[in-house]
Amino acid sequence: MSKEEQLLEYWRELSPEAQDRVLQLAQTLKPQPEFVPQTPLGKKLWEIRQRIIASGVPLLSDEELEQELAERRGDF
Repeated sequence: MSKEEQLLEYWRELSPEAQDRVLQLAQTLKPQPEFVPQTPLGKKLWEIRQRIIASGVPLLSDEELEQELAERRGDF
């Protein structure tokens, strides 16, 4: 029996409420489309981000970014 057939068999045994929960779960598992920037600035920033990721340099966390911005502003 294929996985699809197994799922259909289980599906038919579920209550309507459980079927709704399964559908909600399946929607969260569906791959999301990749982000597509809409403005020239957004496209430039996205390209920079992709180059940084490809280089292997880790991106800053929110806290690290805030710290770097504060340091650049002179707010120690």
